[in-house]
Amino acid sequence: MAKNIRGNKDGKNGENDSYTIPGRGVVDREQLVREIEAGKHPSHHVVTINGEAYVRSNPDATDSNNVNKQ
Repeated sequence: MAKNIRGNKDGKNGENDSYTIPGRGVVDREQLVREIEAGKHPSHHVVTINGEAYVRSNPDATDSNNVNKQ
């Protein structure tokens, strides 16, 4: 169960094709989407943009744990 997931912005237009999970390493987008849909990362959810599923952190007051914040 990951609390801090970082988007790698490694897609052709800067979208996240993979994500980095501290202590685990890089996980491709499709795998992480499946894990979130299975309930393995309850602090995150999936959004669909232009027919593609992406990972987002659930909103809270802390910028530092949002997917695309560094």
